[in-house]
Amino acid sequence: MAIRRWPVLVASVLPADFADLGGQVQQLEKAGVDRIQWDVMDGRFVPNLTFGPDVIAATRDLVELGFEAHLMVEAPDPMLDRWVAAGCELIIVHAEASTHLHRTLGRIHELGARAGVALNPATPLSAVEHVLDLVDLLLVMTVNPGFGGQSYLASMAPKIAEARALIDRRGLDIELEVDGGIGVETIGDAARAGATVFCAGSALFPGAGPAGMAERVAALRTAATEAVPA
Repeated sequence: MAIRRWPVLVASVLPADFADLGGQVQQLEKAGVDRIQWDVMDGRFVPNLTFGPDVIAATRDLVELGFEAHLMVEAPDPMLDRWVAAGCELIIVHAEASTHLHRTLGRIHELGARAGVALNPATPLSAVEHVLDLVDLLLVMTVNPGFGGQSYLASMAPKIAEARALIDRRGLDIELEVDGGIGVETIGDAARAGATVFCAGSALFPGAGPAGMAERVAALRTAATEAVPA
């Protein structure tokens, strides 16, 4: 089920210590994040390689947090069932990678998961406008996918705002997520544009500074909340 509080903070484990993924997801849960994102990369759609479903499944019973799989892969359809079986309640595919996007989103729902669709920075909203009735989450990438630690693209704020307006105009129950370069200095920009879900990676892990993980999570919540006062 979608988390209804705002802001929703999703932790990408891409910057985590891969030798201790179980411990890392447990730390993130204790720190107060709302979901875990698994950045699945195939070395083709993006130039990096990361997690397979067996790795995700190995950590599933260690935490109660929801898992989302962000499939940055050329051909997501053949393995959709594997990601769901691994414990991912939300499967995000890229509009650019899905030849039959309508069919792919429908299949995710048939498997019992929530369906998300992601857009690269250069991809217009028109690419998903006609499948939004099948979407539980729309992800606007605020970096070009493939690597962690990239800088937030402030030029995506108008696109986020356009997505917010489209969702609201149609009265859709869709989470609007942003992913890429999200930190204390940038989360407010995305929040003001209308995002409701914020995926952070590098900003949560030790390289972000001396504060502990829980303090980093709290700082992100505060920055988003202060940017959009009630």
